[in-house]
Amino acid sequence: MRVNDKRIIKMKIYQQTLQLKERKRGFHLITEEVLQALPQISEIKSGICQVFIQHTSASLTINEDADPTVRKDFETYFNKAVPENDPDYQHDDEGPDDMPAHLKAALLGSSVTIPITKGQLALGTWQGIYLCEHRNYGHKRNLVITAWGS
Repeated sequence: MRVNDKRIIKMKIYQQTLQLKERKRGFHLITEEVLQALPQISEIKSGICQVFIQHTSASLTINEDADPTVRKDFETYFNKAVPENDPDYQHDDEGPDDMPAHLKAALLGSSVTIPITKGQLALGTWQGIYLCEHRNYGHKRNLVITAWGS
């Protein structure tokens, strides 16, 4: 807002927790679930949406949403980069996939931030939000979705 501008811009803030169903290990598209959980995104003309995962053995990222082989290749890459059963890992309380899951989650991150333009997530043509499940037997995963703007 300009200093001399007498318009008042009202900020809208919406937040919703979403529990995702259990999924097997891999990279899963969740864009539609995020949108369904927070339909108020459509009320924001210009803003930001943050999606945060409340876990340390799963992560979020944005990437190709059209070709499922991309998600399979992500899984292949991360399994090669961070292998299970490394004898140097000390943390293995929950099995051989435990520490690798934490490392993979640290590499990808716990949140994604997406602009909102004209009531829609401003994702590129081929972009989608991935849940990256790094455990062999996934758990229900909790997301906090926050959208704000005017």
